[in-house]
Amino acid sequence: MQIFCRFIPKYLHMSEFCCTFAQQRYREENMAITRTITVQDTTISVLLNLNQNDFISLTDMTKNFEDGSRLIEKWLNNKSTIDFLGVWEQLNNPNFKTPEFGGIRMEAGSNKFYMSVNKFIERTGAIGIFAKAGRYGGTYAHKDIAYHFGMWLSPEFNLLVVREFQRLLEVEHNPLLLQWDIKRLVSKTNYQLHTDAIKNNILPQLSIEKQKEYIVYATEADLLNIALFGCRAKDWEEHNPELAAKGLNLRDTASINQLIVLSNMEVVNAELIKRGVERAERFAFLQQMAVDELQSLNKTNVEQQFKRLATKYPPELKE
Repeated sequence: MQIFCRFIPKYLHMSEFCCTFAQQRYREENMAITRTITVQDTTISVLLNLNQNDFISLTDMTKNFEDGSRLIEKWLNNKSTIDFLGVWEQLNNPNFKTPEFGGIRMEAGSNKFYMSVNKFIERTGAIGIFAKAGRYGGTYAHKDIAYHFGMWLSPEFNLLVVREFQRLLEVEHNPLLLQWDIKRLVSKTNYQLHTDAIKNNILPQLSIEKQKEYIVYATEADLLNIALFGCRAKDWEEHNPELAAKGLNLRDTASINQLIVLSNMEVVNAELIKRGVERAERFAFLQQMAVDELQSLNKTNVEQQFKRLATKYPPELKE
């Protein structure tokens, strides 16, 4: 015991040290995970699992609104907001100072009434809202309260915040959803190169109406589909009606390895189109390319590396 006590500052009583140590352990065990969501070009910081609760930055939510963060105090000084905060704290905070809150509620609505976040916390012991300094600083509120604030700002904006926040939670609890996002990103990487090659090199040689150009794009897309998957998009839909009914297509259900190869094939086919290579010759070359590249990727287990990446860094790759 003497050895242990040697490291305790003399000015700190043993009981105070134990309390401080316990508080530090509590903070460490309840460290928040910082994430961001984007709503209408506004990046909003989110603190997940802070004391087993989720908080959203009200400061960030006001970025693209006139008056900016000053809107937080305007909202806080609204009597209906005070009522809402009181009900939320009474339901979720066993240490909420209800008598003190009663006095605040009596004052709310008068011309002289003024309330800030820090003042509200100091007088009531509130836990649903707080001000944070430093990086990702600003005013944060529990998601329930943040939704109330969002509705006060704009119903449409609030619904988008709710949707994006829910999507974030789904990815956090199911990292494989990030894998799906990666797959979609891979499949779209070189799509523009492919369509531009068709537009600039094949369509000018054909005498077809503008509204029928999609047939050419679809035909070239199916050239790649047959070379890689062995079937057309329409064939896949006919054999997978349940998945098609959910809005999925052939490429949505492809593996990451297949989508990497498809992305490469789009680049090569675009170049072959520019050089005027005939369709049959292009198909033979692309089909062999698909076989060779898939074999190589399957050997190096690229897909599993993507899965580990998704599990390690949900919901977004760390900077």
